[in-house]
This record gives sequence, structure tokens and C-alpha cells, in this order.
Amino acid sequence: MNFTGSVRVILHLTQQFHTIPATCIENQRYLCLHHQNNPLMKTELEKMHSSEMYYFSDPAVKASLNHANEICARLRGMSLLDKDYRKVIKELIPSIPESSTVCPPFHCDHGSNILLEEHVFINCNCTMLDAGYIRIGKHTLIGPNCQFYTPQHPMDYVERREEKETAYPITVGEDCWLGGGVIVCPGVTIGNRCIIAAGSVVTKDIPDDSLAAGVPAVVKKSLKK
Repeated sequence: MNFTGSVRVILHLTQQFHTIPATCIENQRYLCLHHQNNPLMKTELEKMHSSEMYYFSDPAVKASLNHANEICARLRGMSLLDKDYRKVIKELIPSIPESSTVCPPFHCDHGSNILLEEHVFINCNCTMLDAGYIRIGKHTLIGPNCQFYTPQHPMDYVERREEKETAYPITVGEDCWLGGGVIVCPGVTIGNRCIIAAGSVVTKDIPDDSLAAGVPAVVKKSLKK
């Protein structure tokens, strides 16, 4: 099999894709048809979900951002006691279980990339920049003002001027407790049964059954019984 030819085709298609501006309706239609005829090409949303560099100026990405912003704005005027609260939060986070709660006000980028298990409680003023998936395990408690950041901008300042970034997923295990004001950085996994002290900035993975604290957060003690 001639792999060299295949690589040339992929490179050729990639170059074609990036030379077409996605701001015009005609070009958007062309890109859709071009993607159908060339399944090796990924959409910007697919790249976003695959932790690849993607353009957040893409119309489909912008539509998702706008949808979430509108619903978050509605939530800011609501409380858990509002009769429409559950309906609105499901519009934002379609997979949220009935046993899980997100206290308004709440902000996220997309909502559809937030995956909550049963009996999760997220206190008020939480921010989830969920270009990458954010997974929260069952029976986990998230304190007020916690922040979860999946996007990573380019390190090169010239590249950073462009409307592009890479998103790395965040995972928080089961039976965890994150104190108020905790920040979780891109790509971090927090294991099961962990406690993260208030105000900590989690930049690296935390193993199961750990109490972590500090900036950056480090494991202070084991919680294994």
C-alpha cells in the first residue's frame, strides 16, 4: 500500500480547508459538502472534542457558544425554587440526572460537554469552560466559585492572536469534595474520594483518596482507611 500518496492527499485536503474562509454562507455550504465527500476531514467541533487545535470562530462552534450564553443569562435570574429551573438547566446540560443540582448563577461555554453523574451538587457561581469534556463522578460536591478550564491557548504569541485553541478534558472522580474557589486546569484528572482544599489551583493529576491543597495543589495526606 502506498502510504505516501495517502499522506499527500490528507495534507492537500487540509490546505484546501484552511484556505477557505468560513464566514460566508456559500463557503460554509462548500465546506459541508467537501466534508461529506472527504470523511478524513474533521469539522472544527470534532477537533475540539478530540483535543486538537480548532478555530472557535467556526460558525458551528459559535452557534454552540451563543446557545449556552443565552441559557446562562436566563439562569442568572432564577433560583432552584423556580418552577422552570429544571427545564432550563436541561436545555443547557441535556444529560444532567434528576438527582444532580447546579445552583445558579452558573456559566459555561457549551453545556453539552458537561457530563454529570448521579447525586452531583454544584454550588453557585461555578464556571465551566467546557470546550473539552468535563466529567464529574457521582456523589461529588463542588463548592461555590469553583472554576474548570479546559481550553489551552497557543504558547506562541503570534499564534495566540488567531481565534484558535486546544481543549483538554477534565475529570473529577466519585465522592469528591472541592472547596470554594478551587481552580482546575486543562487536562487534569482528580481521582475518587478526594478532597481539594478551598482556593487551591489544581495543575496536575491527583490520585485516589488524597487531600490536596495549595497553589499549585499538592497532596498533603492520604485519606485511605
